[in-house]
Amino acid sequence: MEFENILTENNDGILQITINRPKKLNALNRDTIEELHQAFTKAKEDREVKVVILTGTGEKAFVAGADISEFADFSPEEGRELAAEGQSKLFDFVANFPKPVIAAVNGFALGGGLELAMAAHFRVASDNAKMGLPETSLGVIPGYGGTQRLPQLVGKGRAMEMIMTAGMIDANQALQYNLVNHVCEPEELIEFSENIARKIMKNSLVAISAAIRAINSNFEDGVNGFEVEISEFGNSFGTEDFEEGTSAFLNKRKADFPGN
Repeated sequence: MEFENILTENNDGILQITINRPKKLNALNRDTIEELHQAFTKAKEDREVKVVILTGTGEKAFVAGADISEFADFSPEEGRELAAEGQSKLFDFVANFPKPVIAAVNGFALGGGLELAMAAHFRVASDNAKMGLPETSLGVIPGYGGTQRLPQLVGKGRAMEMIMTAGMIDANQALQYNLVNHVCEPEELIEFSENIARKIMKNSLVAISAAIRAINSNFEDGVNGFEVEISEFGNSFGTEDFEEGTSAFLNKRKADFPGN
């Protein structure tokens, strides 16, 4: 599949999706969101893809924000449609993706870029990364899940401050805030993320998909996360991966999970 705004490369089960608009600091426009949706849709069905690493071209930016020129003249209704479409096609799609998604945050992750990184299951940042939600400086608020996911990750007070001040934090502060899991040198970012991906791939991806559903359920209105966990736990007993995992453990050998 040919794309204009992103690059994809599968390296032994690790699919790297790279947003490739360096002249625009990898800003998200509708075409890029559509291409990302297509890439993730294909990756969902591709049994060769085990883990996805999402990053941006170069060291300057992961994604420097949304392409403001696309919506500067929008009406309120058009704004609502923009947010709803983006969340459905990409941000919620990534958050609920059944395979692990790691955001490798290089450089600026601002506005929609930080929202995309937060939609990933967790984040690794280069030490030159800068993160923030500057939307209030434009007279608008985050529209791709930022007001919801940022408080979940950093707490209500810090999220309020970041959104109200429209300021940026650096990678080390993001680590302190629990916004990212790890910080490393820029040249080590992809290798570091791939090493985590390989550790994940040793385990049952069937079980990991169930864990993603259970964890995410805790953040859904009207859903009892404990009940989802109980259901997913019980369902695990009927999988070939459970049979293989327990057999390997009891026979003191390495598991070869069929679901992987």
